[in-house]
Amino acid sequence: MYPLIGHVQRYDWGSTDAIPAILGGNPDGTPWAEYWLGAHPKAPSTLSDGTPLDQWLAYHPDELGGPSREAFGDRLPFLLKILSADHALSIQAHPSREQAERGFAAENEAGVAVDAPNRIFRDDWPKPEMIVALTDFAALCGFRDPSSSLVLLSGLGKVGGLDEVLAPLSEDNGLAKVVATVLSGDASVVSVVEGVVSASRRYLEEGTDEAVRGLASTAVELWEDHPGDPSILVALLMNRVQLASGQQIHLGAGTMHAYLGGTGVEIMANSDNVLRGGLTSKYIDVKALLNHANMVPEPCVGEYAQQISPGVGLYHTEFPEFRLWVLKDHDETLDLPATKLGRILLVTEGQLVAHCGTDDCELSRGQSVWLAAGDEVRVTGQGCGFLASVGVDAS
Repeated sequence: MYPLIGHVQRYDWGSTDAIPAILGGNPDGTPWAEYWLGAHPKAPSTLSDGTPLDQWLAYHPDELGGPSREAFGDRLPFLLKILSADHALSIQAHPSREQAERGFAAENEAGVAVDAPNRIFRDDWPKPEMIVALTDFAALCGFRDPSSSLVLLSGLGKVGGLDEVLAPLSEDNGLAKVVATVLSGDASVVSVVEGVVSASRRYLEEGTDEAVRGLASTAVELWEDHPGDPSILVALLMNRVQLASGQQIHLGAGTMHAYLGGTGVEIMANSDNVLRGGLTSKYIDVKALLNHANMVPEPCVGEYAQQISPGVGLYHTEFPEFRLWVLKDHDETLDLPATKLGRILLVTEGQLVAHCGTDDCELSRGQSVWLAAGDEVRVTGQGCGFLASVGVDAS
């Protein structure tokens, strides 16, 4: 049982105060977008003596646990984060394992440097992920039914050229056709998107339908951060989900998504593979995105954890790379699950004390600890925490 120190990532979409508040630090006026806890080679967490976690696990792979090593080798397969956004993240999707392996090998063979700006597959892993809201959290997640999108967009009033751009939505494979057209960057499409944003501003002044107002708000918010970006129209074809504290959404291979604002705990496979489609200054490969993204309607609804024992809730996913529990509302000692696996415990509210044999570790808000496979850990105290492990069966 070893205290962990994570790494702050300062992307321009991040908020300036939420993560410092959780970590007990002082805002410095720059964005604190993410706080990474794990063994990603780009920014591994460190033990209290300064040893990087990936280096520690290379010398102590047994701490990962047998079931994890059998499934993923001697590598920690998940990455835990605190994420806080004041502005929208890019519209993106992630590959499946098969797609990642194939794409990574192809770019290696083509001689594209792993750190090149135009590199798409930076490793050969998939990147399923889940975000659990700590505050109100807004996200775009998958495409809504095209007929519903047409109704909502028509509620804004007449916009020149919009009907022509959206006409394929009534056809088979219509979403893919529209997304390809919009992301082409054609000047006529940008003009249409500008018309949609103007109509949205007018609707927010006088319109009353809440669903249309939500669509209009999304258009205006995104235009303010990314003026002239045609992908805003793609965003308006997606489900907008508003998560309350404690709710999660999880995203498998191919699901288009973008986080819009809020603070949450995120867990994902230990990968850096992102296929971007817009709302970003980073490299975009529209063809690659369309080849990997799910261009069919899919629902997206926030879910709370399922209570599995007093004080312990499990967030449902089917991804083998990770699993996440929440610890809260407990008056007695909690026995932590997944003893046969390596785990990371993060405290987000109050204070918890982890007990392992004769070893005790006091954890205040923002602090975390690495728990090796085989460590039988009990937790006391009043606080809220998240426990992350591999998602494979370890019974």
